[in-house]
Amino acid sequence: MRDKSISELLALHAAVMEELRGRDVLRSANNPTGDLAEYLFCRAYGWTQEANSAKAFDATGDDGIRYQIKGRRLHRRNRSRQLSAVRALNGFDILAAVLFDDDYRVMRAALIPAAVVHERSTYIAHTNSHKFLLQDDVWDARGVTDVTDYLRAVEDT
Repeated sequence: MRDKSISELLALHAAVMEELRGRDVLRSANNPTGDLAEYLFCRAYGWTQEANSAKAFDATGDDGIRYQIKGRRLHRRNRSRQLSAVRALNGFDILAAVLFDDDYRVMRAALIPAAVVHERSTYIAHTNSHKFLLQDDVWDARGVTDVTDYLRAVEDT
């Protein structure tokens, strides 16, 4: 990689992103973390993805449960566990959240009841959203289910 020019590296990045879109892993041209999280959860559980413009939730199960799906990539330059903004705190039943390592491999994943998200979120006025940190103690909260193995099984297929 060190022998490649900046232009060559960026072209390689663009080609990889297009290939992932072609494989239906990514749905946007944004950072792949969120799309990858949605892909893994929907593949693991057979949920139906909502349109990209849906505000309150990202997928629905056959039983009608609404899932907000979030992912966070932890890497050597930023170890923050703050998920992307939760815009509609009352619009979903379960938060499906995953932490990825530097190489986008699943570190930990959980299904978190909305009540736990409500209790642990902080309202941020200037973005009109809620901040949620996916700390290790979340897995100990009442009703949270560790689904790390389910997502790892999907990422390896």
